[in-house]
Amino acid sequence: MKQKIFTLFLALAASVGTIFAEKVQIGNLYYNLDAVNETAAVTYEKSGDTNYSGLTTANIPSSVDYKSVTYSVTSIGDWAFAYCSGLTSVTIPNSVTSIGAYAFYECTGLTSITIPNSVTSIGGYAFCECTGLTSITIPNSVTSISEGAFADCTGLTSITIPNSVTSIGAYAFFECTGLTSVTIPNSVTSIGYRAFEGCSGLTSVTIPNSVTSIGDRAFEGCSGLTSITIPNSVTSIGGYAFYGCTGLTSVTIPNSVTSIGEGVFADCTGLTSVTIPNSVTSIGESAFSGCSGLTSVTIPNSVTEIGEEAFYGCTGLTSITCEAFTPPACGSDVFLEVDKSIPLYVPAESVEAYKAADQWKDFGDNIKPIQAAKVLDEIQESSDTEVLKFINNGQLFILRDGKTYTVTGAEVR
Repeated sequence: MKQKIFTLFLALAASVGTIFAEKVQIGNLYYNLDAVNETAAVTYEKSGDTNYSGLTTANIPSSVDYKSVTYSVTSIGDWAFAYCSGLTSVTIPNSVTSIGAYAFYECTGLTSITIPNSVTSIGGYAFCECTGLTSITIPNSVTSISEGAFADCTGLTSITIPNSVTSIGAYAFFECTGLTSVTIPNSVTSIGYRAFEGCSGLTSVTIPNSVTSIGDRAFEGCSGLTSITIPNSVTSIGGYAFYGCTGLTSVTIPNSVTSIGEGVFADCTGLTSVTIPNSVTSIGESAFSGCSGLTSVTIPNSVTEIGEEAFYGCTGLTSITCEAFTPPACGSDVFLEVDKSIPLYVPAESVEAYKAADQWKDFGDNIKPIQAAKVLDEIQESSDTEVLKFINNGQLFILRDGKTYTVTGAEVR
């Protein structure tokens, strides 16, 4: 399959005709020479797995001479060293400004590489499947980490992302199972689709306040991740972003998030607590499906809809509190396999409405008014919280942090 992909790439390039300049061998490397600009790009020797088959060391010069003309070596072209499994070291000069797509694809013998500050762009999948690579320095000149740039670099244990980087592309560190820590700088605004998926060795990650979006499946399968703080700058969390993060025990969703997407925390079996803010209006399909360790959940009164199977398989739940006066609209099987004998606490005046609402009514007589004792405990735990008591039609209410609680069965002092 790999051979076919590479051959197809060459055929397409050849069909364009002018995409390549003159290809020549100088020393032990091949170059595409641009006679107009007097620049050279390192290129592949031949297609497929036999590319530079005998090469172990590549010392790329800053310039090459050919037919009395000196060419500046400014780039390492697409697929240049692809499949060169015997390559153990590469020296890249300061004249190089770009590293092409798949440039070092499957260079499994490569253990380390230093990219000079002259490089401004690293192509997609440039170091994909460089399984022997244990460390790499990305220079401050690079502004984005391209799609799949370090995907399947299973030997990579740590990575430093410089402050110049503003985006981390899709699959950038996909299945980097040896990666144990990563620090994302304040310059990064987006983390792409499946960027860290399968990084099972990751035990810590810092998401800075600059990040506004976390892509679909960005941290899927990061089973070593035990906790994560999502900053207030984040407005969207992609579907299945933390799916299968079995080591995750707690998570706080910031007030900037308005919806919890599909499957975001599905199969996070170690999750015991979650804080859902009042900004959230919808909880997506399968959002907490399979979170068997979750013991309680409070759904704020801002939530108006809950997707199907949102809490499916949350077998550890001992209580549910829903603060919405109007029962949120539910998809099918929202509480499938949840014990319906556990208490479902709702506003006192809404008990009957919940008993009649689809999905909620399955809890039957276990639908109970939010208890005054519970409210009082919360107030006492936060002595600096401003509390307003008021009576409406003979019913006592308290207002705390923008939430209204119905008080029944206890005296409020």
